[in-house]
Amino acid sequence: QVQLVESGGGLVQPGGSLRLSCAASGSIFSRNAMGWYRQAPGKQRELVAIITKIGTTNYADSVKGRFTISGDNAKNTVYLQMNNLKPEDTAVYYCYGLINYEVTWGQGTQVTVSS
Repeated sequence: QVQLVESGGGLVQPGGSLRLSCAASGSIFSRNAMGWYRQAPGKQRELVAIITKIGTTNYADSVKGRFTISGDNAKNTVYLQMNNLKPEDTAVYYCYGLINYEVTWGQGTQVTVSS
């Protein structure tokens, strides 16, 4: 059973930065992609950023130029560096993994951007 454990959420002022981490553990024989989704109150879960096993990345238009996704294949870990945060970035951020040909989700970490 694969598990995803997130860390790094919190409260930050507008214009500030946060770095999220997500580590995959368990029996992993194939890791095709990992990334981040978010869900704000009253809204649907949406893609934030994703990175494939060969390093291809994709971002939501709303975060392009502000967020950067990266991965450490040796550690089965993905990171999301979030800069110039805005109040509309407030949401629960969920780690996503397409691992062993199955979709796995983390438990979520709260990011709140407020003055």
